[in-house]
Amino acid sequence: MSLACGIPLLECVYCLACARWAWKRCLHSGAHDSDTWGLASPEEFDPVPRMCRFIMANYETDISNPQFAPPGGYQMDLNNIITRKSYKDTKGRVTPYLIYLDHAHSDIVLALRGLNLAIEGEYAVLLDNRLGKRKFDGGYVHNGLLRAAGWVLDRECDILKELVERYPSYNLTFAGHSLGSGVAAMLTMVVVLNRGKLGNVDRKRIRCFALAPARCMSLNLAVRYADVINSVVLQDDFLPRTATPLEDIFKSILCLPCLLCLRCMRDTCIPEDVLLRDPRRLYAPGRVYHIVERKLFRCGKYPPVVKTAVPVDGRFEHIVMSCNATQDHAIISIQREAQHALDLMLDREPAMSIPTKQKMERQETLRKEHVEEHKAALRRAVTLSAQCSSEYGTFDESSNDGSHHEESNSSESSNRSRQRISWAELIDRIFEKDESGHMVVRKSLSQSES
Repeated sequence: MSLACGIPLLECVYCLACARWAWKRCLHSGAHDSDTWGLASPEEFDPVPRMCRFIMANYETDISNPQFAPPGGYQMDLNNIITRKSYKDTKGRVTPYLIYLDHAHSDIVLALRGLNLAIEGEYAVLLDNRLGKRKFDGGYVHNGLLRAAGWVLDRECDILKELVERYPSYNLTFAGHSLGSGVAAMLTMVVVLNRGKLGNVDRKRIRCFALAPARCMSLNLAVRYADVINSVVLQDDFLPRTATPLEDIFKSILCLPCLLCLRCMRDTCIPEDVLLRDPRRLYAPGRVYHIVERKLFRCGKYPPVVKTAVPVDGRFEHIVMSCNATQDHAIISIQREAQHALDLMLDREPAMSIPTKQKMERQETLRKEHVEEHKAALRRAVTLSAQCSSEYGTFDESSNDGSHHEESNSSESSNRSRQRISWAELIDRIFEKDESGHMVVRKSLSQSES
């Protein structure tokens, strides 16, 4: 009898818990993720619409006769397209890409397009991973995306090195959308750690713009490389918020709604500090720029505002229940809203042109603010690591910065100048598997660093 009386009570508790979960999910807006962030400046956000155009050019069969050009066109000089690779060239190993020499902005750009659901090989790139499979520079990365980056560098390393040496004042920029954003982020990290193979290019000249980024690296890497990697997220975009591993999503594509619902409920119920303490968990990379154009309980769009930070806590941890979650992932939507946001920023600038000296002072002030914000994020991440008792330590003496690995890899590349090795072989030689099957830095390199 007592058991029968307790069943209705359990049902009431269960219903209240479900109602609370649904209430929290429905009230969570994409704008909440960046409530406390600062506003981006037009100088730092200026390259984003341009990178969108370069990425969109990969969708054209013939760029000279464009079919999908955004308003204003691609704004590219076709004579400055150094190389372009299509699906016929990449054979599914990586998304199509191009290398463009942007003289107007002193930039060498490698731009990769996003995922094509009709290409089977791109699924293989996504599926080539599991939690904690690939350790890289003291953290964890997506194995398939890292190997795709190695494939690109094997083909384009000589071209990039020649351009970097020919134009010593130009930046080296990697840009990508969706799947391509993950490859671009991996390219940036590998190049930073092996700058000697690209003519000892200065780290300050290397940067990355990951648009609608995939969660491809662990928290410590996402924070440590925030000075060179920039992620751009449009409002409610689902991919940066999807904590479910990409390989699990595509293995369970037939029951995707059920899978996402269960994972979303689990991530909602588990405290965020517990999630942050798992160093194998992957995140969107680097500094984040969040374009906000809609508000909760308000109809229509508002003038877009761009907020930026190097977040540690609250790094897009929950999926937003929004009908715009997939639309905000499209590159054409990101380009349109990014251009609109930039135009609004420039309109707010004084009508008269800013003197060169004052402009340089403002850029230097902005750079210092970013450095301080980056250091604060590193300190917060180190604090989380100290609280973590997991065997997968994320911050240790050998991974607080990448300079040690850069020096080792630069010297290794110079010693092997007479012997040509591929980037994939270089990655495998620098990192080996331990007894538990995890990738770790080779002991010889660790000893030479110390």
